[in-house]
Amino acid sequence: MAQPETKRQKTEASYELLYWPGIPGRGEFVRLAFEASGAPYTDVGNEVKDGARQVIKASTEDVKGGNPPGFAPPALRAYGAGRDGKDLLIHQTPNILLYLGPKLGLVPDDEPGRLWVNELTLTALDLNNEAHNTHHPIAHVAYYEEQKDEAVKNAKEFREARIPKYFSYFESVLKNNEKSGGGRYLVDDKLTYADTAVFHVVDGLSFAFPKEIEAVKKDYPLLFTKLYDGVKSEQRLKDYLASDRRKPYSMGIFRHYPELDRQ
Repeated sequence: MAQPETKRQKTEASYELLYWPGIPGRGEFVRLAFEASGAPYTDVGNEVKDGARQVIKASTEDVKGGNPPGFAPPALRAYGAGRDGKDLLIHQTPNILLYLGPKLGLVPDDEPGRLWVNELTLTALDLNNEAHNTHHPIAHVAYYEEQKDEAVKNAKEFREARIPKYFSYFESVLKNNEKSGGGRYLVDDKLTYADTAVFHVVDGLSFAFPKEIEAVKKDYPLLFTKLYDGVKSEQRLKDYLASDRRKPYSMGIFRHYPELDRQ
């Protein structure tokens, strides 16, 4: 497993996470990586005055240091890590995690292991995106109430076909790695950002579809009793999840509408 770089030991943050305040969202995948490693970072949207404006600026105006304009949050600013010693500004959740993984000690040392972690994370993010589409199946800019009938139909298919497909896949990966990871880790024998990514999606789905997840979790014992419970028991993450830094689910990606859950 890759060892964290020495700057992780600094008490002063070397990184800024730029994401919307008040919700977990896609920024949570990055937060969990930071929190799992213990690396200092600044959560600009939640910790800095006028943080939301800085988040917007990073995706619309901030092209200093040769960084290209970003499309949307989340973004990561790494001090002095860009070209010619300028700050690096990068976007896209999997791109940020791919960059941070070796620096935070959350990927294996070898290239195959790092690619497997990235692959599994991308799959978790696919499930994350499909979960969002259950309540906005037609138009992201329209209100839920304007597409509620279609959402009910979409959510039924998602619960009955898509959740089992993804959960069965992650269960099989854990089974395949059971000799090394004990059913708790997706790759090798230590926590990676793939584990925290899958944890977050399972946690979000448990909020959005509590009846459905309660009914099916017995079918995926490694996913729930090993990986999910295991991530929650990691001391740094246990502390984080109990803190006010962990933002509650609300009107972000994972939303609880009773009519979309198992009836």
